[in-house]
Amino acid sequence: MAIERTLSIIKPDAIAKNVVGDIIRRFEENGLSVVATRRIHLTAEQAGRFYAVHKDRPFFGPLCAFMSSGPILAMVLEGKNAVRLNRQLMGATNPKEADAGTIRADHAESIDANAVHGSDSLENAATEISFFFADIDIYSS
Repeated sequence: MAIERTLSIIKPDAIAKNVVGDIIRRFEENGLSVVATRRIHLTAEQAGRFYAVHKDRPFFGPLCAFMSSGPILAMVLEGKNAVRLNRQLMGATNPKEADAGTIRADHAESIDANAVHGSDSLENAATEISFFFADIDIYSS
């Protein structure tokens, strides 16, 4: 199993619910280390740049509005098979379809306000990490 890095974002809805500590605890208890963090309030333009891959999809505008509606916590997670493990811990995008005990099953309200974002591949993880962090900002143990 390879040591990987992935991007995780705790979204505005989860920040507002004050469940940041619980989400980070789940990552750490399952073998992921938080090696960088950044709390930021994205502008709609910044959210649009981050989610540019979805610009032609009908949910793009509402997604950008939601992601700029309050602060987020961007994190770099590191560990064995971090991309896959993070996605398992998050659960299905639609919290109604997420397995019990996953972050989205426990903390998300809807498919739109779904508590967390996670990279879906190593390639996207590298791109997404570089959106928020310079190499100098990431500290492995």
